[in-house]
Amino acid sequence: MQKVTRLFDFPYYQLENFKLDKALVTKKNGEWIATSTQEYLDKANALSRALLRLGIQKNDKIAIISSSNRTEWNIMDIGVLQTGAQTIPIYPTISAEEYEYVLNHSESIYCFVSDAEVLEKVKKVFSNTKLKDIYSFDDIKGCKNYSELLELGADTANQEELQQRKDGVKPEELASIIYTSGTTGTPKGVMLSHGNITSNALAGAKRLPLMKGETRVLSFLPLCHIFERVLIYIYQYSGTTVYYAEGLDKIGENIKEVHPQLMSVVPRLLEKLYDKIYAKGADLTGIKKKLFFWAVELGEVWQPYGKNGSWYEFKLGIASKLIFSKWREALGGELLTMVSGSAALQPRLGRIFGAAGMPVMEGYGLTETSPIVSVGMMVDNFYQVGSVGKAIEDVEIKIAEDGEILIKGPNVMMGYYKDEKKTNEVMTGAYFHTGDKGEVDADGFLKITGRKKEMFKTSGGKYVIPTLLENELKQSRFIEQVMVVGEGEKMPAAFIQPNYEFVKEWSVKKKRNIGTTQAEMATSEELIARIQEELNVCNKHFGKWEQIKVFRLTSDVWTPEDGHLTPTMKMKRNIIKDKYMNLYNDMYGY
Repeated sequence: MQKVTRLFDFPYYQLENFKLDKALVTKKNGEWIATSTQEYLDKANALSRALLRLGIQKNDKIAIISSSNRTEWNIMDIGVLQTGAQTIPIYPTISAEEYEYVLNHSESIYCFVSDAEVLEKVKKVFSNTKLKDIYSFDDIKGCKNYSELLELGADTANQEELQQRKDGVKPEELASIIYTSGTTGTPKGVMLSHGNITSNALAGAKRLPLMKGETRVLSFLPLCHIFERVLIYIYQYSGTTVYYAEGLDKIGENIKEVHPQLMSVVPRLLEKLYDKIYAKGADLTGIKKKLFFWAVELGEVWQPYGKNGSWYEFKLGIASKLIFSKWREALGGELLTMVSGSAALQPRLGRIFGAAGMPVMEGYGLTETSPIVSVGMMVDNFYQVGSVGKAIEDVEIKIAEDGEILIKGPNVMMGYYKDEKKTNEVMTGAYFHTGDKGEVDADGFLKITGRKKEMFKTSGGKYVIPTLLENELKQSRFIEQVMVVGEGEKMPAAFIQPNYEFVKEWSVKKKRNIGTTQAEMATSEELIARIQEELNVCNKHFGKWEQIKVFRLTSDVWTPEDGHLTPTMKMKRNIIKDKYMNLYNDMYGY
């Protein structure tokens, strides 16, 4: 087996080195269905042969839109790439109009969808695109099924032609165009080569505690996002069995069935998970309740590598047996670590989960960097709470004079598809401008301090970094989302979306009359006063010019579907401000 240099080399490497009976496992009709490494490749090759018979040429574009992670996604990925064509993964939750834009901009000629809901969206815009046909993974009346292509490719007569196509794919050639969800404007098509993604996966694999050929992983973050996709390549390279969760609503159930040793997560999931654990602790009584909160307090000051001393470690051992063991059991009982990306993780959560024996390795990256730039790991002192780890192999982090993080390495994208101007705007020689601000300490740990574009200046000439305030406030169980505003104004202010689920529980326990609907709660003087207490605590950590002097609660929940957030849960600041312009004007007395 030659060195892995192209994305479709990963499953062949797995076949040669591990040959798993359970390479990819998806639940169908209540039963976990395993696909072996051999079957995975047999189906990918059949699909490739079928695509050649459909007339797929080198550099053709094929879109994949799936509502959930599933084995068929990986078979499609390898099957398309082997032909020299490229995959266009699309977020399932975006609008039909956004589907139309991506399908047209990428010039996709075939589209593979997971289910009827996605199919209906594509059918709405089909006539406005260059699509020749749509295939579905699910059995849907009136839609061609992807299994038809497996039958078409069962005949191996054109295998030699496929081999020639595979041999002709070079590491430096385009593999995939990933459209960034974008917090402003139309999505940008990030061109990533086989070499970009492969180099990232091989370097990233060195940071994960994978027991080769033995580890079980539960995957639920979307495969259309480069973060989870690269992790899947890493898992294939390490001989790891990947179980695909049925959906976000079934994660708890799936964890207990799979008993994963590793999961990738986003901070919001950990926040919700911790809130549920905390709520159960709050419902306890007597000594059990005291022990629970003693363990939590202990966890809040946890440091890795026994830095708190032997007396602390002794107490932690007791807390682990009495309290944290139940947390681990709720997460399958075998979880060794979690990898977190997409947004900043609250240091408090990093400490608590670390104390509970399930450390969270925070990483940093962007779609344009394939994506991993840095990530922590427990061995060799590569972990530090509040940092996003150290740069991975062959990736250089440089901090510009204005504090912006610049990245150089084999993982940096080829450019933005059909947009040389935007590409040139973010590149200085071989360095990619991330738009994020950060600092690297003496030990090489990277810390993110904010987003360059999101920093603003008040009318008094003082700079405010909203993300620092927002991350501090989101530690409150009362606050689900918060956006700090105030560019050109005399003071910072905030839109706050309360955690309505928690607020309802709080109002019942405390017998507070704050109303029953979200609209009533958002204007409740009692709730506003309680959230003001949370703000007062937050403000103590910031200079007077940064402190939030006024806020308004929003009655609706911020979601990607309603346009507040991107599919990766980042705030669309301009849209949120426009949506709540009446609240903005009220805060500033306009």
